Amino acid sequence: MRPRLVLVGPMGAGKTTVGALLAERWAVTARDTDADVEALEGRSISDIFVDSGEGHFRALERRAVADALASHDGVLALGGGAVLDPSTRDLLAGHTVVFLRVGLSDAVKRVGLGSTRPLLLGNVRGQVKALLDERAPVYESVATLVVDTDGRTPDEVADEIAAAIGEAPA
Repeated sequence: MRPRLVLVGPMGAGKTTVGALLAERWAVTARDTDADVEALEGRSISDIFVDSGEGHFRALERRAVADALASHDGVLALGGGAVLDPSTRDLLAGHTVVFLRVGLSDAVKRVGLGSTRPLLLGNVRGQVKALLDERAPVYESVATLVVDTDGRTPDEVADEIAAAIGEAPA
């Protein structure tokens, strides 16, 4: 068993939204490893970061991704930082991985300047830019397909992905 498709990219790229659209189109389930971590811990990612630290969150995330890659056969969306872990990158080898690329302006609009995301405390725009700059090469290194999301609807992005992997748009 393996996911039909794995979506990676930064916060605000649309992984969860596009994943749900593709899952519906293909009559499979959508799964988000951030939601898995929250369900496992019984608290929000923000609370995990504040109460237990980023290291604890990353360990939970690493386990959630490994479990999902081994047991989920639908569309899987990974948390934005999941690919920073070398063992996660190794596990992604051989999977169909789509990097949803988003630019700074669209990412900031989507996550909001009043974001409660733990890695964006302080200067949201500056933090998003730093994350995009740091992580883009890693996303590209694991991707079998890169899809730009700027100025596009989730349906347009889902159509491109479906067409690229051999599925006609709905």
